[in-house]
Amino acid sequence: MTSRQDLHAPFRPRMARRVTQVLGVMTVAGAAFIMIAVPQLENVRFGVADQAGTALLAAVICWLLWRQGAVRAVPDERGLTVRNFIYTRTVEWAEIVSVTFGEGNPWVQLDLSDGDTLAVMAIQRADGARGVAESRRLATLVALHEPTGG
Repeated sequence: MTSRQDLHAPFRPRMARRVTQVLGVMTVAGAAFIMIAVPQLENVRFGVADQAGTALLAAVICWLLWRQGAVRAVPDERGLTVRNFIYTRTVEWAEIVSVTFGEGNPWVQLDLSDGDTLAVMAIQRADGARGVAESRRLATLVALHEPTGG
C-alpha cells in the first residue's frame, strides 16, 4: 500500500533529465573541441571573438537544457506547483477538474475549473509505463483532495 507521503512525492521526468544531461556534456565537450581545435587549422581565422561566441552559445544551450531538466511538479496539502520549461504555476486541488494523459499527448494535461488547461511536463509519455503510473498517482492525489461537500 502506498503511503500518503509517497503519494505526495515530487513528479520528475526520467528520460528528459537523462537526455538533457547527455546533451549538456556533449555541448560543453563540443564547444571545448571547437575552441581548441579550430584555431589550430591552417587557413582558418578563429579569433578571441569567435571563441567567446562559441562559449556564449554553449552557455545558452546549457541553460536551456538545465531549464528542461529542472521540470517538476510538487504536490502538497494545498495544491500542485508545476514548474514547466518557461513558467511555474501553483494550482489548488479544488481547481483541478480532471487529469488526462491521452495517446497523442506528450505529457499530462490538467483540466482546470476556469476552463483552462495546464500541461504538467514532469509526467511525460517518453517515460513509458512509469509516466502512466505517475499520471495515475496524480489522478489519485486529485481524487484524494476532492472537497467532500458538506
